[in-house]
Amino acid sequence: MLSKNIRSIRESRGLSQEELAIKLNVVRQTVSKWERGLSVPNSDMLISISEALDASVGTLLGEGVSEPEADGLSAIAEKLEVVNLQLARGRESRRRLVCGVLLALVIAIALAFACLVVLGSPYSHWDFADPELAVAGALYHGFEWVFVRIAPIALVVAIAGLFLLRKRG
Repeated sequence: MLSKNIRSIRESRGLSQEELAIKLNVVRQTVSKWERGLSVPNSDMLISISEALDASVGTLLGEGVSEPEADGLSAIAEKLEVVNLQLARGRESRRRLVCGVLLALVIAIALAFACLVVLGSPYSHWDFADPELAVAGALYHGFEWVFVRIAPIALVVAIAGLFLLRKRG
């Protein structure tokens, strides 16, 4: 919500990301991250953004009508906490997805290795005088040759990825 509001208000004011970044003394990539929802400005920066865009902090945070509050900074902090929680949940779901894909890759590689070990090289006893068997044997051998060379690297990378993405604490 905050990211969409920053972008829409900036665009309605006719400012580019670069122009807003200059007004806020940040780099353009920071504004881009805010607008894509990859990071959230802190409360001081949120106030600076509201001043630069000539919009209330409540408007940036998605309030339709700004309500007078006794402690505006605590309200901003609460809203930022909600936004941070949403970002954390998104990061956690992406981490779980990547871990699931890497785990599936490890399992698939292990199963493929097991199948190759159990099957051995059956094409070595085939009659290659038959053109269809010759093509099938060449394809099987080609797969086996490529798999045995690439799969160990992919397996190590997938295991390292799982290790690096493990949940700490």
